[in-house]
Amino acid sequence: MSTSQSNNQNQPSLNTMASPRQDSLALVVVDQNEGSANANSGVLPGGVLQADMLINSSKRLQDDLQSLGRKIKKHEDNIKSLKAQKHILDDSILDKQVILGKYHSSAPITAEDRSLSNGGEEETTEQILKHDKSAAGIWCQLINSHGNEAPNLALSKDIIGIVATLGKVADENLSRLLSEYLGAETMLTIVCKTREGIKALETYNRDGSIDKCAGLHGLSSSIGRILNGRFLLICLEELRPYVGDFVADDGQRRLDLFKPRFPNGECPPGFLGFAVNMIDIDATHLVCLTPSGHGLRETLFYHLFSRVQVYSTRLDMLRALPVISGGAISLDGGIIRGPGVYSLGKREDVPVRFPVPSGASSRPANYRVVENQMRDLKGKREKLLEDLQRERQMLDHAKLAFDRKKQEFVMFLAQSSSYATQVHMGSNPMTPK
Repeated sequence: MSTSQSNNQNQPSLNTMASPRQDSLALVVVDQNEGSANANSGVLPGGVLQADMLINSSKRLQDDLQSLGRKIKKHEDNIKSLKAQKHILDDSILDKQVILGKYHSSAPITAEDRSLSNGGEEETTEQILKHDKSAAGIWCQLINSHGNEAPNLALSKDIIGIVATLGKVADENLSRLLSEYLGAETMLTIVCKTREGIKALETYNRDGSIDKCAGLHGLSSSIGRILNGRFLLICLEELRPYVGDFVADDGQRRLDLFKPRFPNGECPPGFLGFAVNMIDIDATHLVCLTPSGHGLRETLFYHLFSRVQVYSTRLDMLRALPVISGGAISLDGGIIRGPGVYSLGKREDVPVRFPVPSGASSRPANYRVVENQMRDLKGKREKLLEDLQRERQMLDHAKLAFDRKKQEFVMFLAQSSSYATQVHMGSNPMTPK
């Protein structure tokens, strides 16, 4: 046997025991002769025993951490699911409140508000008739003078009515605000279904001048009125309609618009709904459809109000500015007409306003049913909030336990690393003989 071979046989070997965290592995140095002697005597080497203990302890701590991590993930998923359910319930409750017409303002009712109180359809018509030289006033005179025969007139076959007469609002204060937002000229706008209505109301001579003997101009002359200046007309056929879903189980076919939400997913405090959904349309007008099958809400009122949001107070509205894109109003008189465009100063008196039905007539036909549905939704929401709070508490408890276990694992790694260093330094190879 050569000298080199003899030396190699006398060299100690390295037995390495690895835990799942290799950066904390203990290098246990055991001389082969020592190992052989221990094996012959039936006693396991002490280094190997200690390494086994380190591996088992490391595995147990990591298993505990993984178990706690799974608990944290489970609670986080539950909270995410509960929040999504809460948002759905919040949206449904808001929709029910709009259907019931439950709007409450923190602003006190003043004597001026009472003096400007608007009644039902008759008072709205009277206010329109006071504008006796306007197109809307002349149209109302035509309807009043011809009674039931008015719809059969060639002039009126395509005409639906005046904006102010095509919807009602459950709340007097809201009626005043919506009317002020639109302005008197828009409230007096004539609405027709198709282009035929435009042709019926106004025709032109060969030179391009208005034919004063035809259409609404001819009618105004026949009753001793002179229709001067411009007047607005909205043709439903030419409007770009709302494209989307409608609120489920709602006879008014309110638009299922996405509710404004902050980055955390919560709806702005004080948000009451969208103005376009706060107009109640009479049954006779609900069945009024354009040739393409669209109703008044998704054409006329969506064109007028788009996604104007309604809030309880100015403060609520201003806090929600980051999520307001199409304008907003508040029940205490605030108006935002668009990004950066505010209406300040004293409220304007717009005498031509949407009618406000009184008493039982102001309630939807299924008022009790909707009210019970909203009560059930609120009960479910309360129960869900309790579940959400409980999940958050369990999540906090799991995170605390995870942090403690993590600290324990870090201390274990430090201790095992220190032990590995000591064993390695005490087991340096002996000089070859």
